[in-house]
Amino acid sequence: MRRHTIEPRRNWQSTVERVGLTYHTLDNGAPYWDESAYWEFSAAEIDRLEAATAEIQRLALAAGDEIINRGWMDRMHIPAKAQQAIRDTWVSEPPALYGRLDLAYDGRKIRLLEYNADTPTCLVEAAVAQWYWLEERFKGADQFNSLHEKLVAKWKDLGPYVSEPVYFCFDGPEEDAMTVTYLRDTAHQAGLKTVGLAMRDIGWDAQRHVFVDLKNHPMETVFKLYPWEWLLNDRFGDAAIATMDAQSQKPVRGKVQWIEPAWKMLWSNKALLAILWELFPNHELLLPAYLDGPHNMQNYVRKPLIGREGAGVTVFRNWAEDGVAAPANSRDAFAADGGYVYQEMARLAEADGRYAVLGSWLIDGEPAGMGIRESEGLVTNNFSRFVPHLFR
Repeated sequence: MRRHTIEPRRNWQSTVERVGLTYHTLDNGAPYWDESAYWEFSAAEIDRLEAATAEIQRLALAAGDEIINRGWMDRMHIPAKAQQAIRDTWVSEPPALYGRLDLAYDGRKIRLLEYNADTPTCLVEAAVAQWYWLEERFKGADQFNSLHEKLVAKWKDLGPYVSEPVYFCFDGPEEDAMTVTYLRDTAHQAGLKTVGLAMRDIGWDAQRHVFVDLKNHPMETVFKLYPWEWLLNDRFGDAAIATMDAQSQKPVRGKVQWIEPAWKMLWSNKALLAILWELFPNHELLLPAYLDGPHNMQNYVRKPLIGREGAGVTVFRNWAEDGVAAPANSRDAFAADGGYVYQEMARLAEADGRYAVLGSWLIDGEPAGMGIRESEGLVTNNFSRFVPHLFR
């Protein structure tokens, strides 16, 4: 595992824009897509990362069963009104699409940092932009990346289990818009009829008791790049629970089939990290993690149970606070009833003053590719850069 510096392609901005990566530059003018460097792996290292991803997915499935069977959702501060829908969808297994594990890997040990199971982004850059970069710059090399093919194949598999048109909805920055646009394109390539719609444009027909689009048509299958925690707190959150198609794999007339399903709240919640450690103590892919404090950990990270882009994450060295990555009161993170997870600090790959976190993707629960974010600090946030990779 090595980091190399390289001259970026001439006019790289317009080059990546042509494949959908329009958010290539940060608000401060620095590149978000950073092709002045790349990470090189051996084929054996990629095999290890792929196997680790599959094993963590197996552990997460086992943890989901235990959470349901032992009634642990209260421990995770999951709202009571959502718990039955989570149980029902866990059993009925309605359509689910994708997820991303964030991994620490320093060339020796692989450790799970967290599971982005509900609204993972960095997809356009991982699936498309870095693949075209590889094809242009390193024709003879390979890349851990079968994301596009697996997404199209998964939508084809879901064809009999969804209602058309499939609505693709979001409410967020340009990255979210392009992520949804790309996912909608993969569904279209799979032969599905689709409609794009902002979350704020979803209507509620009180007489028919259904969610409707701008043409007042009932919506029955909705892919949302919108966290479940936000949806539950919205004005029509209770209606989303009441009209959810929770007990069937296939669409039910008058009900809404949400992708990702409600049970993803079990994995997008960072309490999962502590539950995994409790169920599988000393597993080589896990870090010590607890819900009731740092225990005897000297260097650790405190994370809100719900959060995106490093918001509200605090690093502690020698039991002393060493900086907060982003405000805890932002919409991207909140500590439900004071809920945090305390996770041992992991050793990250470090080179040229940058720390790298590996995002390992799963499509239909199967390893499908990888993207790398680099940060100047230990916490990945919205200023972290995406750097391509290859292996030989």
